[in-house]
Amino acid sequence: MPIPDHVAALRARVGTDLLWLPGVSAVVRDGDHRLLLGRRADTARWAIPSGILDPGEQPAAGIVREVLEETAVVIEVVGIVGVFSTPVVTYPNGDRSAYLDTLFRARPVSPEAARAARVADDESLEVGWFAGHELPADLADSTRERLDREREFLAAPDDAALFVRP
Repeated sequence: MPIPDHVAALRARVGTDLLWLPGVSAVVRDGDHRLLLGRRADTARWAIPSGILDPGEQPAAGIVREVLEETAVVIEVVGIVGVFSTPVVTYPNGDRSAYLDTLFRARPVSPEAARAARVADDESLEVGWFAGHELPADLADSTRERLDREREFLAAPDDAALFVRP
């Protein structure tokens, strides 16, 4: 997985120390309510699209960019499910990071955009659309958690974004 240039520059200064980074992820569903997933190259597990924001990048623009880079699908953001912090992640090289993740709901801009789904970079081994009853067994734990949060959001009586209350 390529490390963004700005993160590599930080790593050159702080080594493997814990970095707190802004992240974005999206539950992308097509017109048939199928979920867009990619099999990650680093873990070989299926996950929703996600990534790190570039400096100064708006979160919604960042997830649109990430989904396009990873899956070749052009999306539009339809809302925010919530904002959450992630547990600390320790990468194989010893780097430690935690993320402030903005979880979005999104959809392809058209049926043609949905059909464009394919592996578009070196972060994924496979990309596909999955019906809710056909989700892969080897889903990333973070994806299961985010899908639980989407269900919680959709079951709430209002459209307010979720967050952990103090």
